[in-house]
Amino acid sequence: EMWEIMNRGMEILNRQFHPQGFNLGMNIGLAAGAGVKDHVHLHIVPRWTGDSNFMPIIGETRVLSYSIDTIFEILLSEFNAPNV
Repeated sequence: EMWEIMNRGMEILNRQFHPQGFNLGMNIGLAAGAGVKDHVHLHIVPRWTGDSNFMPIIGETRVLSYSIDTIFEILLSEFNAPNV
């Protein structure tokens, strides 16, 4: 089920935001950052060439092209749409 959701999430992100790649990561268990014993969750991080630059490192600033609320609304409507 997690792989199906991951694949659907990547399809949605591809369609809506056109990333050039993804970082995928899993947190399994309390010590791994899952926050709850025996819990597993998956991160899908869309990536673009050049998105790692000096801003977060030197400037201690994160640059967002979209507001978090806008991203949430896009993802919510896509996940609620029929899976095509």
